[in-house]
Amino acid sequence: MAAPPVGSAVTHHVSVQAWLAFLAFVIGLIVIDLFLHRDDHEIGIREATATSAVWIALGSGFTLFVWWWLGGDAAATYLTGYVIEKSLSVDNVFVWAVLLGYFSVPKRLQHRVLFWGIFGALVLRAAFIFAGVALINRLEWLIFVFGAFLIITAARVASHDEGEVHPEHNPVLKLMRRTVPVTADFEGHHFVVKRDGRRFATPLLVVLVLVEATDVVFAVDSIPAILAVSRDQFIVFSSNVMAILGLRALYFVLAGAQDRLVHLNKGLAVILGFVGVKMIMSEWWHIPTLVSLAVIAFVLVVTVGMSLRTDAEQEKISGMPVSDREEL
Repeated sequence: MAAPPVGSAVTHHVSVQAWLAFLAFVIGLIVIDLFLHRDDHEIGIREATATSAVWIALGSGFTLFVWWWLGGDAAATYLTGYVIEKSLSVDNVFVWAVLLGYFSVPKRLQHRVLFWGIFGALVLRAAFIFAGVALINRLEWLIFVFGAFLIITAARVASHDEGEVHPEHNPVLKLMRRTVPVTADFEGHHFVVKRDGRRFATPLLVVLVLVEATDVVFAVDSIPAILAVSRDQFIVFSSNVMAILGLRALYFVLAGAQDRLVHLNKGLAVILGFVGVKMIMSEWWHIPTLVSLAVIAFVLVVTVGMSLRTDAEQEKISGMPVSDREEL
């Protein structure tokens, strides 16, 4: 008898009331975050670290609720999906750093851009997730397509150079510049302003659109990876949402660490390749969720450890920290 397809094909009956309760919980978190950052100010490393710790505590702590409500298997699946999305999103965070730097977005406005960028990402991810689950349930052979796509993506990520990101070549940016009148300078925290009876986009809106566009690109990688773990719409959606909600704070923690995590692309490639193989093999052999979680966690720990060791060795050879080496 063939093994159950695609990680955990078990789905749980989640009532409409439960869905509404979870959405209300998420909206409540968003509203609280917006209230706490209602004034435009620069996010310092101490505030970012504390906020990121709170989001990670909420995201990982939600595992206990899933365990109490849906059982241990569902909790392990949720946590695996959460870790996958969180780890793959780090690459997205570094692309944000390039975009915000390219447009010289003032630090006091960066949280506002990322807040609405994350809000839009949640809506887009929901559409991707529900469409992906529906397609796999209807067309079983798509698991092989998604698996092969992840393996190909892994090979691309492994050879990816962060220096290859060029916002000026982005087709979305080119389209906006041709079709939308944009002010020359930032207009406070406004995305759109009115001048002489005409509405103009500000550079802040351009950055927001690019942030949304990059999230679509990264969702194409991360959503199939999470679908390799589970087809349960609630588990997949909740793990994705709880991971994404903390990305703003994570950005302010990691934005300056890109050059220190020199082996990050290789670690992410291993994770993508692993879940791709898992997805393809699931038709014949099911890799337990806890094993998947252990493999992913191990890869992340090794990746960070090797990166820090390499950075320390380079600092010892050059006699200066990475931040100073960048200025030379």
